[in-house]
Amino acid sequence: MNTGKVDIILVEDNPDDAELALHALKKNRIANSLIHLKDGEEALDYIFCRGQYEKRNISDLPKVILLDIKMPKVDGLEVLKRIKADPGIRTIPVVLLTSSKEEKDIVESYQLGANSYIVKPVNFDSFVKAVSDLGLYWMLLNHTPGQG
Repeated sequence: MNTGKVDIILVEDNPDDAELALHALKKNRIANSLIHLKDGEEALDYIFCRGQYEKRNISDLPKVILLDIKMPKVDGLEVLKRIKADPGIRTIPVVLLTSSKEEKDIVESYQLGANSYIVKPVNFDSFVKAVSDLGLYWMLLNHTPGQG
């Protein structure tokens, strides 16, 4: 269990997609401080320092959260809603990385404050490239409040 500083939170219930995303980020050396959380409930526990993550320093904010929508326990839209409703963490960029192309999911994601909505490519190489590009952009190019 990682309770230290992380730059990327990957919230993904599909182990194959999670492994591909981790591979893509490691390939570009941007997965050094990453945590993979398996569902929305675990993500909320981590983000709000509850349960097994209660000792985590809540002021250690990630640079980006990569979030799937369709997950057990608590879905990604609910996680997004809770993040963006909290003044202390709402500035964390949240990227929906999902297989859903449903217009209602896209519209609701942006209405809830998503910073980006990416449909997972089906092709292996395209998926790896998309995640690599995402990681590079959010880790190296994007600036958030408090980064200096």
